Amino acid sequence: MRARLLATAAFAACCLATYGPALSAKTEADHLTYLDPALFAPGLNVPAPPARGSAEEKRELDALHRLIAGASPERLARARADGKNENPSLYNDAVGVDLKTLPATWELLTTVQSEGEVLTDEGKTYFHRTRPYRIDATLAVCGQKTDSAKPADRAYPSGHSMLAYSVGWMLARLMPNKADAILARAHDYALSRQYCGAHFASDTEASHVIGTLAAEQLFNDPRLASKIAAARAELSKL
Repeated sequence: MRARLLATAAFAACCLATYGPALSAKTEADHLTYLDPALFAPGLNVPAPPARGSAEEKRELDALHRLIAGASPERLARARADGKNENPSLYNDAVGVDLKTLPATWELLTTVQSEGEVLTDEGKTYFHRTRPYRIDATLAVCGQKTDSAKPADRAYPSGHSMLAYSVGWMLARLMPNKADAILARAHDYALSRQYCGAHFASDTEASHVIGTLAAEQLFNDPRLASKIAAARAELSKL
């Protein structure tokens, strides 16, 4: 699955590079403002997740059991904390500053987050994948939306992971000297969703592909050039 996703990402990156920015953009909060919907339609940049009851799904479930069983209490506690922190401040330690104190940077990163949230919602609705803990009741879960009254069919892609990879890629582009730490934090934050039993590995990897493509498109969007320059100026002082 990972190889299929990465190959798809490479192909999609070429396609995205071929197009300019969208000719028009919607401004409603639940619609894309900068990204072209035609280039990010669900199913275009990532394959469908493993089918319900398939052997591949079982392999993913088995991998989750092994991952969680081998986790230290400290790692599970960090996963719970990550689940409650769903904004760009997840990168504060990686960059060495409270990002909320940098207004231009915070505005840019929350714009990236907002675009990613639209892509996540569209993907979850389109793929309609059941979460791991609903498939396997024996799976250990660290307190993440296990209420049976809440929808459990919105696993693919992962929203937290979309935040991590889209915002992380933008931040890494702005701070290449700290890119290793930023991208490592993105991976670790996304992995927390697996430690919490809330997502399969393919859910977080789909967000990796889509989030990276989205952030790169936003980074090269001339309509965001002034915001990117302002954020870069703030971050250059660190």
